[in-house]
Amino acid sequence: MTDKELRKLKRNEFLEIMIELEKENMELKKRLEAAEGELESRRIALSEVGSIAEAALALNDVFGAAQRAADQYIESVKERFGNG
Repeated sequence: MTDKELRKLKRNEFLEIMIELEKENMELKKRLEAAEGELESRRIALSEVGSIAEAALALNDVFGAAQRAADQYIESVKERFGNG
């Protein structure tokens, strides 16, 4: 709407337009807040996934070290008591 068209509006029409614009503004603010909340949830989820992946890698290292220690123990027992 142009300035000229706005100037020709009656007071009631202008107020109705302002009320509608305010409603639209409030709705857009609600949608923005919801989108920001969803974005934050996704950030947290991604952060947790990263932490879980890091924990899994650390556990793999621990299990790998435990397996190597067990293998060494078995080899030492075999050497001490023979292969039989």
